Amino acid sequence: MKTNQFPLSVAWLGYGGLIPFLAFAGLSLVEPAHQIIYRGALFSYGAVILSFVGALHWGFAMTLPDFTDDQRRSAYLWSVVPALIAWITIFFGPVTSGLILILGFLLQYSRDLVLCRQVSLPSWFLPLRLRLTSVACISLAVGVYSVF
Repeated sequence: MKTNQFPLSVAWLGYGGLIPFLAFAGLSLVEPAHQIIYRGALFSYGAVILSFVGALHWGFAMTLPDFTDDQRRSAYLWSVVPALIAWITIFFGPVTSGLILILGFLLQYSRDLVLCRQVSLPSWFLPLRLRLTSVACISLAVGVYSVF
């Protein structure tokens, strides 16, 4: 599992995945006529991506040979939590939904930190997750701000 060279495809996919965050956050600020649509798209995309990053832990649980049975079970359990956090946002207004998504991304990053202390992952994984999480959270915060 340990490959320290940062794959070009990971860079394209990871950073490319920030485009909707940045675009919808920016549009929610500068285009008031359609602000509610852009903010909804931003939060929906955030929910989808939060579910995706949680699912990474399912994949780690299936494939990492260094995991104990308890660590594997914990990773499986955690892997569905971000999807549940994302799902509950459909029941709330934009401010609460945005804040819940930000909290979900921060919780996910904290789980990534725990994971990296337990097993050997590529050296680029955690710095990438920090950069992607930071941009996602800032974009979601802009979406929350656009309500006011």
